Amino acid sequence: MLHYGAVPSVDLATWDFRVTGLVEQPVRWTWEEFLALPRVTVHSDIHCVTRWSRFDNRWLGVSFSEVMRHVTVKPEARFAVIRAEQGFTTNLPLAELNQDDVLFALQHDGVDLTPEHGWPLRLVVPRRYFWKSAKWVRAIELVADDRPGFWEQNGYHNQADPWHEERFSDW
Repeated sequence: MLHYGAVPSVDLATWDFRVTGLVEQPVRWTWEEFLALPRVTVHSDIHCVTRWSRFDNRWLGVSFSEVMRHVTVKPEARFAVIRAEQGFTTNLPLAELNQDDVLFALQHDGVDLTPEHGWPLRLVVPRRYFWKSAKWVRAIELVADDRPGFWEQNGYHNQADPWHEERFSDW
């Protein structure tokens, strides 16, 4: 369990989740509204930049595609900046996020996420190194051009493909 800084304190009474940027109309959910969205179960492996993997994880949450069903995406949107507590961000192409196994997880292996693992909500992107699966997620901002996130600005590879060993940046 790796993260930078302290585990954030989250107040569910004021928590919200937003989709902004290149959409016709931004949307916002409260915690209760987000919990009312349909849920999916996804099985995936985790690959960490520190060279360990954990196989056959079971995640329960709301699929990325379900969240996107509630907005009209503008044609120029090609990337997403995922925004998390304490100003953390990560970036991904929409083509990657639209895969059928990408979700906003509420549970891991049948147990609610703990604060150290991203409670109340974490993104899970199975085909990328796990730093792209941001903890404590609060928003998606759709953008036209790629915008490297926190870890990518601090030396991690922008693509994060574990099958190509894309751990660290060349620049």
